[in-house]
Amino acid sequence: MSFVKESVNTQPIVDTVFTIVKKAKEDKLKVGEENVVDATIGSLYDEQGNLVALESMFSSLKSLDNKVLAAYAASFTGNEDFKDRVYQWVLNGNSHLPHEIIATPGGTGAVAMTIQECLDEGQSVILPEIAWGSYNLMAQMNNLNVVKYSLFEEDHFNLSSFKKACQKVMASQNKLVAVINDPCHNPTGYSMTMEEWEEVVSFLNACSKTHPVVLLNDIAYIDYAYGQKDAKKYFSVFDRISDKIAVVVAFSLSKSMTSYGLRCGAAIIMAKNQEIVQELKTVFEKDARATWSNINNGAMAAFVDVLDHHLDEYDKERMEYVDLLKERSSLFVKEANEVGLKHYPYKEGFFVTLAMDNDTRDRYHEALMAHHIYTVKVNLGIRVAVCSLSVEKIKGLAKKMKEILDTVE
Repeated sequence: MSFVKESVNTQPIVDTVFTIVKKAKEDKLKVGEENVVDATIGSLYDEQGNLVALESMFSSLKSLDNKVLAAYAASFTGNEDFKDRVYQWVLNGNSHLPHEIIATPGGTGAVAMTIQECLDEGQSVILPEIAWGSYNLMAQMNNLNVVKYSLFEEDHFNLSSFKKACQKVMASQNKLVAVINDPCHNPTGYSMTMEEWEEVVSFLNACSKTHPVVLLNDIAYIDYAYGQKDAKKYFSVFDRISDKIAVVVAFSLSKSMTSYGLRCGAAIIMAKNQEIVQELKTVFEKDARATWSNINNGAMAAFVDVLDHHLDEYDKERMEYVDLLKERSSLFVKEANEVGLKHYPYKEGFFVTLAMDNDTRDRYHEALMAHHIYTVKVNLGIRVAVCSLSVEKIKGLAKKMKEILDTVE
């Protein structure tokens, strides 16, 4: 006897992050915080070990009238001024395709909505082999199969593997839905070049001659890209898509505004064909209404206020942490390279991921914890969250991690 639908997977969720976060906290109480390296947390922390909450964002939020904070949004698709600012902020004039915006609970809502509404049960979604674990969970909960592409060929994006994954799926179903998390890929910190994006779009254009294509571009960490506005120039490549391709860009205020708990983001729907945009908008807005009904009004209002009245403050404050991220990651990567600690090609972002097979990873993860170093296991690697480690904690860390790795290999 079961009280849930027969098709659902009832295995308990395996939480690879919060379980280790708890262990790290317990170890800090035992041996002292200064003796523990906690590289688990995927949020931005300052040099004193405090969660970063941008003053420009939260002073704006706190200045709003209580009635604004308490109110429903103007529409279950989001407030019009919010949607307008999201489009301006994210695309930054780099794309001019017909578009619609749906407000979502974080970038997660945009990703989940796309995977859920663009594929039927039993069909396959294309995912990177090394990726945020929730992509797989979303596919599982919607009874979808997953076809994975290898993310790297040496030090660059593995276009050949991406093509093979797409071709495999096209041979068995009538539609293509592919996820690319870029720039500042979670968890490797890779960012694709303009040329790589051009190759991807050219290939998907060819695919669209026989199959409708949905490209889901998860940009959760884009506002901490080291190139800043230059990191958004690749959006111009989307203007070259065929008229049988839709692009959904998943934007997250959680990262951009350090407002993780406010759960606000957006799905930006783009296509050359207005009818495609409208079809997706209609389905997405029904999904929104049926699933979460309304998005945090205060978060949307604060985002608009920051962009309209406090942009200089926000940019200055955010850039201090972009520079800090760059200092931390540069130090870790430099020291890793010096001692031969192998990692995936890193360019920018919150994480650096060490490269290894999963058997080694499992043994290594335990060995690291025995030495009071806490990290997160991902497929084919160990994720090191430089976003939450102070520069002082990073100094010498790669050398220590390499010495521990040598004992388990």
